[in-house]
Amino acid sequence: MSHIRKKAAGGLEAGETFSVSRTFSELDVIQFADISRDYNPVHFDERFPKVKNFDNRICHGLLVASLLTEIGGQIGWLASGMSFEFRKPVYFGDTIRCDFTITEMDVKGRAKAEVVFTNENDIIVLEAVLTGIVPGVREKKVLKDMLAEGDPTNKISL
Repeated sequence: MSHIRKKAAGGLEAGETFSVSRTFSELDVIQFADISRDYNPVHFDERFPKVKNFDNRICHGLLVASLLTEIGGQIGWLASGMSFEFRKPVYFGDTIRCDFTITEMDVKGRAKAEVVFTNENDIIVLEAVLTGIVPGVREKKVLKDMLAEGDPTNKISL
């Protein structure tokens, strides 16, 4: 079961950071394009990224940004806003680390998080700011019950 989910069930605080990483493949881009219907040639045709001054075809920005939803989903974060700044391209085969830090939280569970995405060379490729609501007393009880049952609907077991 996920250590992030366990922490969320016990309660979250401002200042906590969670991290995940993933290596993005050409298949990831193809599957994301099929879901999102984003067939921008910068992702598929070798010529197009070259004229945009990229070294090669790039991953969809929102595919890379979706790393933060792995953390948010484990927390049970209910998003109300997301803002992204795409800094550098992510190429097929790049491994991206996503560091998600809760920066603010009020007594009603309204929260803000800052998220930094870095590649294997520690270069920031994306930054994000999220707002949302973290689990309250009732939601934490459900998370604890889910964990006690082995968290059967959660495919992440980190």
